[in-house]
Parts: sequence; C-alpha cells; structure tokens
Amino acid sequence: MRTTYLVCYDIADDKRLRRVYKTCYNFGDHLQFSVFECDLSPAEKTEFETALGKIINHDEDQVLFVALGPSEGRGDRVISALGLPYTKLDAPCFVV
Repeated sequence: MRTTYLVCYDIADDKRLRRVYKTCYNFGDHLQFSVFECDLSPAEKTEFETALGKIINHDEDQVLFVALGPSEGRGDRVISALGLPYTKLDAPCFVV
C-alpha cells in the first residue's frame, strides 16, 4: 500500500541542500522550495530515508515526513493557497 507524504527540509549547508533536493526529486513531485509530495511504498520510504540519512548532518539539518494518508482512493489532491496561487511546477528547478 502506498502512502502520500509531504516531505519538507531545512538544510544548513548549500552542498548538502543540493544533494537533498536531487534525492527528493527522485522520489516525488516538487511543490515549493523545500517541499515535495511523495507517494511511497514502505520499502521506498525506507530507501528514501536511508539515502537522506547519508547526506544530512544530523546535528544541523532537518527533514520532515508528514503522512497524508493512502495514495489510492483518497480522491483528488486539493491544495489551497494564501497569497500567490499554487501552480504545479513542470519546469526544472535549480538550487544554487
């Protein structure tokens, strides 16, 4: 069973930030700066967490996984926004 996660991160070093971004990009959809939506099986989540655990500095950085529930049968994704409207990012993003 796949679960949807909101993955958010705060990384203190630019080099690690780029590596975390690339890793997250391989597992989900980029929503906003340091926020991704990822539909993961339990094995994929473990693989994802292991990959990120090897990149981050556990004393300086933080990655949050917020479970949003099962991927299947949860209806359409609903995202509302305050301020600038939400738009799906189809263009590649570059972190410098």
